[in-house]
Amino acid sequence: MAGLIFNWRQGNRFTLLSDGPEFFPRMIDAIDSARQQVEFELYLIESGTCADQVLRALCDAAQRGVTVRCLFDAYGAQALTKADRALLSNAGVEMRWYNPIRWRRGIRNFYRDHRKLLLTDGRLAFVGGAGVTDDFWCTDNPESAWHETMVEIDGPLVEDWQQLFERQWQACNTRLSWRPSATAGLNRLPVSPPVGVGLGRVAYADAKQHRDILQSMVRALQSAEGRIWFATPYFLPTWKVRRALRKAAARGVDVRLLLSGRRTDHQPVRLAGHRYYPRLLRAGVQIFEYQPRFSHQKIVLVDQWVSIGSCNFDHWNLRFNLDANLEALDKPFTQAIVDRLTADFADSRQVDLDLWLARPLWKRLQQRLWGWIDRIAVNLLDRRR
Repeated sequence: MAGLIFNWRQGNRFTLLSDGPEFFPRMIDAIDSARQQVEFELYLIESGTCADQVLRALCDAAQRGVTVRCLFDAYGAQALTKADRALLSNAGVEMRWYNPIRWRRGIRNFYRDHRKLLLTDGRLAFVGGAGVTDDFWCTDNPESAWHETMVEIDGPLVEDWQQLFERQWQACNTRLSWRPSATAGLNRLPVSPPVGVGLGRVAYADAKQHRDILQSMVRALQSAEGRIWFATPYFLPTWKVRRALRKAAARGVDVRLLLSGRRTDHQPVRLAGHRYYPRLLRAGVQIFEYQPRFSHQKIVLVDQWVSIGSCNFDHWNLRFNLDANLEALDKPFTQAIVDRLTADFADSRQVDLDLWLARPLWKRLQQRLWGWIDRIAVNLLDRRR
């Protein structure tokens, strides 16, 4: 792997925040309290009531002398209006745009900054999967349309998040912004320490050149003893992940997948992932489809180890996206994750193998079509590499 590998740090505090009405006010309070600097790295931002609140906080911070830097993905920020962009610029907010769409770049336009990271004064970090859109938080609605989690981090680990942001901020001034310069650090994954309190690590992906976020998760799956609970909105896992899940279930590990139900923003992706259901179900993997809303959470719980952040762990993400997750070994935080996922499993429909095999022909044809398209696309990409 190229690039910096982060070590474990102790002495951190992790707070799990569920859904926009809970985490956006905390994030805005952190921006309002900032006195020196605010950094915001984000994939999805759209003008609307949610963006109005966040942009107001960013502009106010800049106008009172705080250094505010925003790194937005150029594709994910397309729905941010010219008026809102001018508002940020006029307030003194520094902005950089990751990989603007250029037709001459061809397939390189697929490289996207999928991270969601807010840093304030080098003291607090917010990490997760939320975008700044009304789907995540509409101030006129007490419940968000999309179900999501963020983590507030306080402690020495914020320094590593700061370093990750700075590395990409500088890379955005280069021609190949998806390939940040190498940074001195560990040359291999660190050994996971015993479970304690306040232990955390930054895991990330830099498009094709660095994937410690995947390698660390696969290692955790392979060593699981009691449980694997895996939540993702887009279930197109790599072969290594699928094999690790099946093997874990075969040796008696409690393997559960929390996936999106009918409420999703990418129905073809959901249908393409259905081709993996039968083999996983036969191996003993339990599959739950969340019903009330679109579940956009990205959480992996293996025994006491947690990985949570922006990564969907699908083969599209891992080929093209910048992603970042918090890895934590912290008993109170793990219990909060267990409580969150237990409640979500209760609000889900469990997929039964017999009923799945008896589904109507038209559903089978839809799933076969999108699965076939996905497989062809992946094979073409592999051949190109």
